[in-house]
Amino acid sequence: MLNLLEIPQSIKNKPLYNREKMTARIVHIGFGAFHRAHQALFTDRLLNKGNSDWAICEVNIVGGEELINHIRKQDHLYTVLEKGATSKQAYIIGSVKESLLAPTDGIETILEKMADPIVEIVSLTVTEKGYCMLPGGTGLDLNNELIKADLASPSKPMSAPGVIVEALYRRMQRGLKSFTALSCDNMPENGLVLRKAILDLANARDPELAKWIESNTTFPCTMVDRIVPAATSETLEEIQDVLGGMYDPCGIACEPFIQWVIEDNFVTSRPNWNEAGAEFVDNVVPYEEMKLRMLNGSHSFLAYLGYLAGYEHINDCMNDENYKKATLSLMMQQQAPTLNVPPHVNLQQYAEKLIERFSNPSLKHRTWQIAMDGTQKLPQRILDSIRWHIKHNSDFSLLALGVAGWMRYVGGIDDHKQVIDIRDPMVDELKKLVAESDEGVERVNSLLSLEAVFRSDLPANSLFREKITEHYLSLMKKGAKQTIKDLAL
Repeated sequence: MLNLLEIPQSIKNKPLYNREKMTARIVHIGFGAFHRAHQALFTDRLLNKGNSDWAICEVNIVGGEELINHIRKQDHLYTVLEKGATSKQAYIIGSVKESLLAPTDGIETILEKMADPIVEIVSLTVTEKGYCMLPGGTGLDLNNELIKADLASPSKPMSAPGVIVEALYRRMQRGLKSFTALSCDNMPENGLVLRKAILDLANARDPELAKWIESNTTFPCTMVDRIVPAATSETLEEIQDVLGGMYDPCGIACEPFIQWVIEDNFVTSRPNWNEAGAEFVDNVVPYEEMKLRMLNGSHSFLAYLGYLAGYEHINDCMNDENYKKATLSLMMQQQAPTLNVPPHVNLQQYAEKLIERFSNPSLKHRTWQIAMDGTQKLPQRILDSIRWHIKHNSDFSLLALGVAGWMRYVGGIDDHKQVIDIRDPMVDELKKLVAESDEGVERVNSLLSLEAVFRSDLPANSLFREKITEHYLSLMKKGAKQTIKDLAL
């Protein structure tokens, strides 16, 4: 067994608590990179303060076999490397106590763990796709193959909503208290999205079950923020070097900045994550809109326009003064006015901090990675802001450029005539629309027909259509770099 507790003395940040006394009161679905560098790290920091025994049981329903197998060989310890612009710091995280893998341990074992009364929180990071919602988030997609399978065999669920509903069913049947279902995915009002998915599935299965869940289960909204690039071989080699030659295949690198805002709405007890730097509030919405629009909206803007121009990483974009200037303008002139933040929040300082974070040369956050799943990201990151500007008759030119950049990106060819590997849940439909339309105005009109992305209001607005077309034609003619330069002047 790899013992990360035997690493060099230079690594001072190790678990200071007795891991034998931890209790896995949290079941987390989706043991991925972000969770390892965020929620699990907060839980570890709280444990190190000595006022908690809350630990996590990690669950992967689909995939992740290699990661789970590795971390079991390490006594569920792993490394988080925080990388600033000029320094880095490693932490050994010990808050994970157990792990379960559906293909090998069986879904029944997972369900019984979640039905155990010791479990008080079931959290998840499964990305937007994992909620199996209809486009636009209007409800659960009952035609989704996983959901259809879950309704056909409820006791053997295959989706995240299906697993949660079956676990809640068992608790109801046994007269047990419910748990808190805590979404940690990066989407607006994530708790309400999870609640809708769970109640829709429960209703389709048994209306009485849905009533019990509605009366007994809470779904707090959360805002999560930390830049965590996907691990690469270079990342793991760097961590190995920091660990004095010890190789940690579960290690992850991230930026030093971390934020977690949580709606304080739990069925029973909860960890005092606020003692480790999180913030409990009554209303998360202002924080999540700030983050989704200013950080994530700018990230998407840079992902599409940066990738088209040949910039592989976000910090490469920031090395281009025109991209940096355009991004700050996007944040302060076109995203900030749409927000209604608490009085203590300074948006100018927030924007400047974001530019500093984006410029971090140590992270190597790939534009291609951020560009994934654009059909699910654009509405809340950019399109809702455009709707605000249309209503208030104000300028949204940079936001429109971001949309035009996405349209060029899904066309599949960058400014250097290289093929783009497009990853999106609607990729087949995107490719069909691209293939059946000529480049230019017809391509714009074709993509605007995607009601799941644009709904009906934006394509019907002549100013919106005019702005998108104008920027798209500029990207065609001049390329992303020159178009950005023209707007940044």
